[in-house]
Amino acid sequence: MNNRPTNITYLTLALITLVAGYAYLRYAYAVTDSFPFTQEIVLIILGTLATIFITSLLLNKQTEVEIEKEQNIRYLDLKTSTYQLLLDLIEEMTLQERFTQKELIKLQFITHKLAVIASPEVIEEYQSFLSVIKKISTDNSFSGDIMELNESLGSLSLQIRKDILGDNLSLKYSDNKIDQMIKKNSLIASATATEQ
Repeated sequence: MNNRPTNITYLTLALITLVAGYAYLRYAYAVTDSFPFTQEIVLIILGTLATIFITSLLLNKQTEVEIEKEQNIRYLDLKTSTYQLLLDLIEEMTLQERFTQKELIKLQFITHKLAVIASPEVIEEYQSFLSVIKKISTDNSFSGDIMELNESLGSLSLQIRKDILGDNLSLKYSDNKIDQMIKKNSLIASATATEQ
């Protein structure tokens, strides 16, 4: 959420208020020079207006920070639940002697969920993971290939952990490269599901 224009607007309004308030205060003092009580009323009114203005700015900033915090928490929950779903599915497939087309279709749909929430590093590692799955699941089981599966899953788990903790920087990925990785993951998942 980019609020730079809003913040600049508030800063400009604050400066205008400060300058106008100073000019008005000088004018009010000159007009009410013979009535000191009136000067005090003018100061009270200006102080009240300044307090209201500053308080509204602070409340607005606090609300913005709270909304952003809530969005980040929900996004992290979505990431965590999607990653957990993926790991549970892999565990389920590994425990079965022969998995069915249903599990491969679930894997394909998780690909689309990851495209929405995962960091580019996770998407790239998931692409490698799908290649391993495609290679070792030709007989609808992982028997005899558990070491290769665990090695690939370990690398994927490490990237997932970094993504959840916020350690992935995603600096080396352009939007175009991310788009290509997502499309490639979808194709690999589709190919794995249709070949079975």
